[in-house]
Amino acid sequence: MLALVAAGLGLLSGCIGTKAAPGPPPPVPVLAATVEQKNVPVRVHAIGTVEAYSTVSVKTQITGELTGVFFKEGDDVRKGQLIFTLDKRPLEAELNRAQSNLAKDEAAAANARLQQHRYEALVKAGVVSKEQYDQLESSAQASDAAVAADKAAVENAKVQLIYCSVYSPINGRTGNLIVHQGNMIKANDVLALVNINQVEPIYVSFTVPQQYLSEVKQYARGGDLPVEVVIPGVTGNDARGPVRGKLSFIDNQVDSTTGTIRLKGIFVNGDRRLWPGQFVDTYLTLKTQANAVVIPSQAVQNGQQGTFVFVIKDDNTVEARTITTSDAQQAGEVIVQKGLSAGERIVTDGQLRLVPGSKVQVKQTAATQAPQVEQGHQTGS
Repeated sequence: MLALVAAGLGLLSGCIGTKAAPGPPPPVPVLAATVEQKNVPVRVHAIGTVEAYSTVSVKTQITGELTGVFFKEGDDVRKGQLIFTLDKRPLEAELNRAQSNLAKDEAAAANARLQQHRYEALVKAGVVSKEQYDQLESSAQASDAAVAADKAAVENAKVQLIYCSVYSPINGRTGNLIVHQGNMIKANDVLALVNINQVEPIYVSFTVPQQYLSEVKQYARGGDLPVEVVIPGVTGNDARGPVRGKLSFIDNQVDSTTGTIRLKGIFVNGDRRLWPGQFVDTYLTLKTQANAVVIPSQAVQNGQQGTFVFVIKDDNTVEARTITTSDAQQAGEVIVQKGLSAGERIVTDGQLRLVPGSKVQVKQTAATQAPQVEQGHQTGS
């Protein structure tokens, strides 16, 4: 029995010793893309705020009852269009009173001048004293001054009467009607009757870090810098691509608390896609970098030696290659300054399972579609 057990153990040991060695690991499935070379616009990205081109708070310059409102809330109004009227009757009465005073004082002034002319001949003949003549001359001058004051009062009354009709000072869109017809309003009251915003054209205000200031000024001297805005979350018929404008304003100082400089772009806005108060993605194009080497941003990995990508060699094995990128990246792309050449294949997905020398199987080739590259920066408005 012992001999049989020993023989069985020996047979088992022999079987174990002759087991086949494991084969190479299977290829790792990955997604890949081809390194491209093309002209790329270099842009700065920021969050912008839409601002009205011009805003007017309409107030009254006289006190009285609001007798007429000639628009509806939210209507578009034209410059010079009648929008409010106030009660004219008290001011018409004041104008009549001023005109009556003027007529009375003109008659008195005319009589005073006649008296002066009569006494002028008498004083030369020695019939009256020089003192009497001087008194008449002073009286005539005072009457002339009263006439001048009355004329000014009449002109003022006419101006006050004109203020009874309020016209729109700009082309724009009316907001909420704050004071309604029938209310008494005071001259230059703190409360506006309505606010009017001019939205054609319109501004988008945004800020960028101060390190971009020299580039912005440099390229702005060469011509108008393009500015594009994208309205986030817009779908359907309003999703018509970016709205295009140009840079119109560079602030005269850097904000010392945030280290940013404020810029503004101006847009025609004929389709009213931009509305005051909106937050939008803003892209300022600084220049076009010719023949830039571009890869998808998801291919870039960070390691102890810096930024690298997995390059697929001809035998379908990968190598980890260190690269140098610019600050520019947008729409899923990165500009590579050093480390890659156009036409090479790189891994864009599946890097976690790879080590240098791993064999891969490309499941799908991802084309780098995005046409534009921007400076890798995002700020608030």
